[in-house]
Amino acid sequence: MVSRFAFAMFLSVVIASISQVLLKKSTFNTYDTVVREYLNPYVISGYGLLFLSMLLTVYAYSGMDYKNGPVIESLGNVIVLLLGYFVFGERISLRKMAGIACIMAGIVVFYL
Repeated sequence: MVSRFAFAMFLSVVIASISQVLLKKSTFNTYDTVVREYLNPYVISGYGLLFLSMLLTVYAYSGMDYKNGPVIESLGNVIVLLLGYFVFGERISLRKMAGIACIMAGIVVFYL
């Protein structure tokens, strides 16, 4: 059974991945001023989600082994790849798939 701390860490990774998508989405817009470039709904939401992700990570580390954190965090690369494909229509190349396979294999080997 997965502990609530491991679930909090996984949720933190998902939220951080969504935050990255929001910040990337803000780069596609042009803004009148430099202030509006950094104070728009995408950027504010993105950084707000990053703050929430940080709080969840701190909570997760309070009750789980530190060795599990980086392993769960590495799933963020997989989530960002999938979000990029579904939200932005980015191509998933063979090289990216090989990278994701290495990450997943590393997770499996770590937990054996």
